[in-house]
Amino acid sequence: RLAGSKKGINLSICPVIIAGGSGTRLWPLSRALHPKQFLSIHGEETMLQATVKRLSELEVQLPITICNEEHRFFVAEQLKEINKLGSIILEPAGRNTAPAIALAALTAKNDPLLLVLAADHIIEDVGAFSSAIIQATTFAEAGKLVTFGITPTDPNSGYGYIKCGKDLGKGFKVDKFVEKPDLNIAKNYISSAEYYWNSGMFLFRASRYLEELEKFRPDILESCKLSVNDMKADLDFFRVHKESFESCPAESVDYAIMEKTSDAVVVPMKAGWSDI
Repeated sequence: RLAGSKKGINLSICPVIIAGGSGTRLWPLSRALHPKQFLSIHGEETMLQATVKRLSELEVQLPITICNEEHRFFVAEQLKEINKLGSIILEPAGRNTAPAIALAALTAKNDPLLLVLAADHIIEDVGAFSSAIIQATTFAEAGKLVTFGITPTDPNSGYGYIKCGKDLGKGFKVDKFVEKPDLNIAKNYISSAEYYWNSGMFLFRASRYLEELEKFRPDILESCKLSVNDMKADLDFFRVHKESFESCPAESVDYAIMEKTSDAVVVPMKAGWSDI
C-alpha cells in the first residue's frame, strides 16, 4: 500500500466504473453481447476485474459500477469472483458518461470523491497510477475537477489531448481540451511538451460534480434526479426509472462539464496506459 493508506488516511474515494461500452472496435473477439471489458485480453483477469483490482494500493470504497441490462450478470459474477461487488446501477439505455456519472454522484453515500474509471483501459504501472491518484486528491478535496493526463509516448492521432495552463505544483490548470488531431498537429503537440493525452479518468467530489452539472447542464441533472428518485433494488442491481433516464440527453463528461468549468485541473500520469 502507498502512503495514503500506510498513514491510516481514509481517502474517502468511491470508484465509479463505467462498464457500458460495446467494444465493437475489437470485433469479432469483442461483441455487443460480450464486449472487451468482460474478456481476459491482457493477463488472466478480465479487464473489468483488473480495473478494480489495481485500486488495491489505495484505501477506497467498494465500487459503483454502471452498466446496461444485457451485461448485468457479467458484471456481478466477475466482481463477486474478486470479492469487490459493490453497487451495480443498470442503465436502461446508453446516454454517455455525463449522465452515468450523475447517477453515481446522486446515489453515493457521504459525498465521497468519485474516481471515474473506464472498465477497458490497460495500466502497466499500478504504482504510478496510484501515486497520481493520491496527488490528485489534494485538488479534488479543494473542490477542483481533476482529469488525468497521460504523458504521450508518440504523436498519436487516435486520442484527444489536454493543453496545460498554469503550473499548480502537482498538476496544471487545464488550458483547453482538443479533439483528436491529425498526425502533423499531434507532432507539434508532442514537441511543445504542453499537451497530455486525455485518459477519460477523473477525480472530483460528488457534490462538486453535481454543482457543475446544475450550472452547465441542468437538463441532464433533472433527468438523472428523476431517474434515481424511483430507483428499484433487484438482487445485486439497482434499476433507475426507465422513462426518466431515456429522456436524458446523451453527453460526455468532457463536453458537459470539463470543457466548461473554470475548476478543471490535469494531473500527469505516466503509468503505461492504453485504451485498446
